[in-house]
Amino acid sequence: MSKQTPKRSEPAPAGLRHVAVVMDGNGRWAQRRLLPRTAGHKFGVDALKSTVRGCIAQGVSYLTVFAFSSENWNRPADEVKALMDLFVQALRRETRELAEQGVRLRFVGDRSAFEAPMRDLMQQAEDLSAANTRLVLNVAINYGGRWDLVQAMQALQASGEAVTEQNLERHLCLADIPAPDLLIRTGGERRLSNFLLWQVAYTEFYFTDTLWPDFDEKSLAIAIADYAQRERRFGTVPVRVQGLRVA
Repeated sequence: MSKQTPKRSEPAPAGLRHVAVVMDGNGRWAQRRLLPRTAGHKFGVDALKSTVRGCIAQGVSYLTVFAFSSENWNRPADEVKALMDLFVQALRRETRELAEQGVRLRFVGDRSAFEAPMRDLMQQAEDLSAANTRLVLNVAINYGGRWDLVQAMQALQASGEAVTEQNLERHLCLADIPAPDLLIRTGGERRLSNFLLWQVAYTEFYFTDTLWPDFDEKSLAIAIADYAQRERRFGTVPVRVQGLRVA
């Protein structure tokens, strides 16, 4: 990542605090270039760095990315190993610079499946950046929306609290930050793939055919501009109906 700290530009569109991203298309990007699928994941790291810079410049406060789902363990063993190795390398190489840019790193998901050295690196990255407030980068790894709901229900039952939406929500991952306002999925697919199932109940979706390694700050700006044209109603009536203001 560039040593130059990104400058914050104009504030994000009204109401846009949290952007979530399903980073899809790494493997296809590599295959189209006659490269191994793992090469796409390496270039995908650069796309994430560019997106972080773009979020800072656009005034976004939270960025949550789907790095590795609980279903991704079913991929070929060599690809899974390469992904874990790449994740460790990225932590070692990028954590300090991200922290210096004011980014707070958090990891969301079930860490029990990872080896101790990797868990230690994740904890060190969180500790190093814990005081930062410029951008919170949530990395969902070994995460699934169904897993999130199950672990939240288990925690709720253990607490003895009544089963209500409000009480359950307090035990979900990311309960301490606003729900995503905008979810971006690259790679041409139009589905959630078990990502933040509860949290995106009223999130605006933006789908693009751009493969993740080609996604950059300009791509993010286009997605945010599209979001800015939408009217979010959260189940209420529009502010204007046929040109007349609703009381």
